[in-house]
Amino acid sequence: MSISSSSVEQFFDRYAAALLARDARSVAAMYAVPGLIVFPGQSVAVSDPRQTEKFFAGSWDQYEAVDTVDKTVSTIAATASTAWVDVTWSYAGRAQERFCYQLVDGPAGLQIAVLTLLG
Repeated sequence: MSISSSSVEQFFDRYAAALLARDARSVAAMYAVPGLIVFPGQSVAVSDPRQTEKFFAGSWDQYEAVDTVDKTVSTIAATASTAWVDVTWSYAGRAQERFCYQLVDGPAGLQIAVLTLLG
């Protein structure tokens, strides 16, 4: 049995709520450690949840006017313990960010193990 699309949707509902609340601690708890963040020309190995918390706490300014978000969630593949999910985040009336998330079934439920910028 693989990770269900409903559990993936519920995860991203919680993730979006934590982002909109600017709750860096809750967002960081949704990332697995160790983890990997992949951006063009840069990969960041995450070895401590405080890295993720600090990153998000320092990034809220760029989303200052964002108070609602829409998301398009598409599971690319899933197994019993991991899922690869393509998510497009839209705010201010248009698609703004697109990522591929590798989710793993961690001790506290789904967590992001690898985050890759798609566009």
